Amino acid sequence: MNKNLITKLDKLKKSLSINENLYTAYKKVYLTIAERILLKKISLNSPIIIGLSGGQGSGKTTFSEFLKFILKNKYKLKTVSISIDDIYKTKQNRINLSKRLNKLFLIRGVPGTHDIHFLINFFKALKGNKIYKPFKIPTFDKSTDDRRNKKHWYSVDRVDVFILEGWCVGAKPEPSINNLKKPINSLEANEDKNFAWRKKVNHHLNNDYKQLYSFIDLMIYLKIPNFSKVFQWRTLQERKLANSKATKSNKKKYIMSENEIKRFIMYYERITKKMLIDMPKFADIIVPIGSNHQPKNVIIN
Repeated sequence: MNKNLITKLDKLKKSLSINENLYTAYKKVYLTIAERILLKKISLNSPIIIGLSGGQGSGKTTFSEFLKFILKNKYKLKTVSISIDDIYKTKQNRINLSKRLNKLFLIRGVPGTHDIHFLINFFKALKGNKIYKPFKIPTFDKSTDDRRNKKHWYSVDRVDVFILEGWCVGAKPEPSINNLKKPINSLEANEDKNFAWRKKVNHHLNNDYKQLYSFIDLMIYLKIPNFSKVFQWRTLQERKLANSKATKSNKKKYIMSENEIKRFIMYYERITKKMLIDMPKFADIIVPIGSNHQPKNVIIN
């Protein structure tokens, strides 16, 4: 790697507040993965779509930033990274959904709460080289629990590599409805007694989400040690957020308590646990994340 690139990487590390050990570990990983992406791009000779998933707190956003940087500066590939969290349905859409189906759909995050058809149309245009003018992609404001005004949306035109990151990207549905009947936590047991919410989420995974994920050319999975790490790392994220300057200057910024975090991750528990089993079998690239929050190595399937 040339000296200029190393200098730019050091600046990125500082801007993302990455410690030296994590930075060294990431370098070994993302340089290997960036090379695989380049080879895939050359073989397809068209814009490629990368799926990047992992449990909450696994480091997807940081990982995608490093990857985007290498692809741009080392291989001159125009790379765009978007979180599936930005493509939520509007708050009113989710209110209507919660009234019609189950109140649990009011909480964003699970399959069924994203505007998947918007993304499908974008991927069709991208793959068909039919983006003739900047394509506007929504951004989401978690403080208002709704989409931002259109003037704050992403503007995407020419793309070599598009990274779609999110905790449920690439998730597979349960093959049998019977697998959904037994609740795995108190949220499912007490608030989805007839398992209608679980069935609808699974239906989405088996239909519109399956169609969306069929566009992915290369799937990367950041594999956390176990589900308990989701609570541990999510709690750490909330503490960091509480101590950040942005939060201290904004008294309206809401920070979840430990009990609220426990309830929140119950929404994702079933799918996250299934992904821990499924994803290593079919993801193109697996990056095991250690208990110290650092990537161990790269596994190429």
